[in-house]
Amino acid sequence: MGVFRSLIFLLSFQLLHVAKGSMVWLNKNGYEDLVVAISPQVPENDNIILNTMNMIKNASNYLFQTTKHRFFFKSVKIIIPETWKKNTSYSRLKTESYDKADVIIADHYMKHVDDPYTLHYGGCKEKGQYIHFTPNFLLNYNLTNVYGEKGRVFVHEWAHYRWGVFNEYSSNVPFYVSRNSKEASVEATSCPAGVTGIPVFQDCNGDKCELRRCRYGDQLCEKGCIFIPDIQQKMPCSVMDLRYTSSVVEFCDKNTHNSEAPNMQNKICNHKSTWEVIMESDDFRNSAVVNASAPPSETTFRLLQAQDRAVALVLDVSGSMLMHDRIGHLRRAAEVFLLHIIEIGSWAGIVTFNSDASEEAPLQQITNDAARQKLVQCLPITASGKTSICAGVRKGLKLIEDKMNATYGSEIVLLTDGEDSGIAACFDLVKQSGARVHTISLGPSAAKELEEFSKLTGGLKLYAVDGATHIKLTETFSAITPGKGDISKQSIQSLESKELAVPPSGWMNTTVPVDKTVGNDTFFSTSWNLSQPIFFLRDPKGKEYGSSDFTIDNLNLNTARLSISGTAEVGDWQFCIKNVHTATQAISVTAISRPAYSDVPPVSTVAHMNRENRAFNPVVVYAEVSQGFLPVLGATVVATIEKDGAATVTLELFDNGAGADTMKNDGIYSRYFTSLQSSGRYRLKVKARGRKTTTRLSLRQNRALYIPGYRENGKIYMNAPRPKFADKEIQVELASFSRISTSSLVVNTGGDSAPIYPPCKVTDLHACIENNTIVLSWTAPGGDLDNGKADHYIIKSSENLLDLRNHFDRATSVNSSNLIPKEAGREESFKIKPENFIIENGTIIYFAIRAVDDTNLISEVSNIARATWFIPPKASVPSDYHGNNDGPNTTVIVAIVAACIVVVCTIVSSTLCVLKKKKERSGY
Repeated sequence: MGVFRSLIFLLSFQLLHVAKGSMVWLNKNGYEDLVVAISPQVPENDNIILNTMNMIKNASNYLFQTTKHRFFFKSVKIIIPETWKKNTSYSRLKTESYDKADVIIADHYMKHVDDPYTLHYGGCKEKGQYIHFTPNFLLNYNLTNVYGEKGRVFVHEWAHYRWGVFNEYSSNVPFYVSRNSKEASVEATSCPAGVTGIPVFQDCNGDKCELRRCRYGDQLCEKGCIFIPDIQQKMPCSVMDLRYTSSVVEFCDKNTHNSEAPNMQNKICNHKSTWEVIMESDDFRNSAVVNASAPPSETTFRLLQAQDRAVALVLDVSGSMLMHDRIGHLRRAAEVFLLHIIEIGSWAGIVTFNSDASEEAPLQQITNDAARQKLVQCLPITASGKTSICAGVRKGLKLIEDKMNATYGSEIVLLTDGEDSGIAACFDLVKQSGARVHTISLGPSAAKELEEFSKLTGGLKLYAVDGATHIKLTETFSAITPGKGDISKQSIQSLESKELAVPPSGWMNTTVPVDKTVGNDTFFSTSWNLSQPIFFLRDPKGKEYGSSDFTIDNLNLNTARLSISGTAEVGDWQFCIKNVHTATQAISVTAISRPAYSDVPPVSTVAHMNRENRAFNPVVVYAEVSQGFLPVLGATVVATIEKDGAATVTLELFDNGAGADTMKNDGIYSRYFTSLQSSGRYRLKVKARGRKTTTRLSLRQNRALYIPGYRENGKIYMNAPRPKFADKEIQVELASFSRISTSSLVVNTGGDSAPIYPPCKVTDLHACIENNTIVLSWTAPGGDLDNGKADHYIIKSSENLLDLRNHFDRATSVNSSNLIPKEAGREESFKIKPENFIIENGTIIYFAIRAVDDTNLISEVSNIARATWFIPPKASVPSDYHGNNDGPNTTVIVAIVAACIVVVCTIVSSTLCVLKKKKERSGY
């Protein structure tokens, strides 16, 4: 009966994971409990609070208007940093936290970068991670000119975040050749089509800038031409493009959408309009039009402020904890948490439970190392009896309340390996407590309902498999950080964490890079499961630390630790360990550190697993690698996925914009996980490594458009140019680094057998014309999503984009019988013979591709690529331009100048094709 009950309960937990989870909910068309968090690094300024309120109030009215009287913002919570002065009007935090906020207000690591953006891991219709604004964006009224009115910007970002739609403009491809008219013509990349304006070039010398027309001659025009839109447009849409134009009060819908424009909305959402995507959301299905001209109620705000961190460790000591030395592993992992992970100034206490619960250590503040050691002495060493999870939870809440007089904003770390038929009895108590419960499921038999505690309170959902040493459980504890956004206090994810089976007289040699962003409170440790090995640690300058320099606790004889005083040397640390036991034994290495500076964010990695809500429900593995809010590119990222009773799976994750990866070079490394064996918990460990010669920082790619200027009544008004030094500054080399992060996912496969997947959708198909020949290129999918190799491809062409999308099978076939698919992730290239097409001026041909595996499972239709050949008429264009109405007809100038830009794109594409061909022939 217990097994049946667990399986039934598991059905309601298909998508549990450690992802950042929004607590926003829709209540009679109004969004409730939207959380805005101000970073502790932001200097105190009451105007930030006031301007945030005004922005969201204005956004509520604009959202109501743009969604045709359907949605508005009803209630908002603003988290005030703990570093700001106390105020009696501030409420205490409950389960809200900085790391779970929907909107984050914080400075970029880069100065003078104020672009609002939404961090987005997934594809179309998938919710984002958070919206980011800088304090300067909120305080500097001059930025309204370059981004638009703040409330409108908020609605633009909210559509990204809540409904998974994308930008309808393109900074990279501002112009394209359109087929909307009878003849090919040039349009600005926009939605809807037909946005009016003029291309110009801004020639700057120091602080002085002059406007002129883009130069044109011999089919070449200079790089840097920009499109200046008219501030007055005739169309009422679209929020995802022209939000700064007062006439824009709608999203593009099916009737107004520009499906041809080369923007991210078309690429990622299969040429659907933003309103069509919004209409497919749960929000839309669960709402109705409000018969009113304004939102039914004004937005209300509550100001919250965090207090001292209070954490109760609620630990299972039932008899099953003796299996696989779980009680020993628990003691060692919890010891690392108390000694090195939880930050100074926090309060911590310990509760153990079996059939009943006991207070082992009352809540006490961690003020120094002695206080840490005092807590460690109270960790359990024996296990017996049955399991009463609710008894432990109740005792943990009481422990906190006895000292803090309230449980609001506190945390419980609940670890168990067993089941409890009465677990549901304390769900309501936990929900009302205002505490966050982080759950750790240890082993294969932990209660299937355990994650409900985390779901109800916004806590972490963690899972650890049994191991020969405690390292896997230590990695799990390392994920429990304060969530306050204070980089000077937060413990970094492990620099190194690995376990190997080392044969007799064998060596385990590990290189641990310590980069310049970390180094404080650094410690190294090694553990073994049979007998103590010989080991030494060498720092980058050659100083050696031998076995005698390490500390071995009398109660923990299988682990040796070394804390580095001061700030650890930057560079590679060498950890060398020799197994001197007569048998093979498991040996592990751990290294953890904190940030080196309070004002420089560390390089960090966040692991995440998600099951997509689409055909075959594939699981995607994500790893975000960043420094502060800037993506880190060029890292090597490897994911290890474990499940009790199943083989370990290792995947390299990619940031190449193909397969599971939505956007190239955004610092989000992704891959499909196709080795689901059965329902249950899966544990994810991600290791990101970078070398200073291969990694670099980048700006966010999907940031809000920086408006260069506008035209009104024939006169051009230019905004200050975007700071040019920003892109140069972020090219600085990062030191070598290593980071570890963990996560987990509960999966219901829907059956006893492992799912079978088709090849994944090709998302980066590109077409160009080279020497009267069409060349297609893309990244090879796999036979199972992005793993393995497809059997063959089906390539189709059409002169009508939507026909190709909607009726792929009816489109003209391209003979690709000689094309043999490569392994997933490899670059594919295919030339289409010229006799199949007539290429002349104005030619636009669309292509799409599907991959087929060896069981005839077929991928979705790829993104649609267009091959364009367009030569504008030659004309004489003056080289000077001063932004007035004198001179040649504006329409002619627009057509000529924009067309020349398209020619450059065509020529560049052809050149790239030639270079790629030469590269392939040379074998590089």
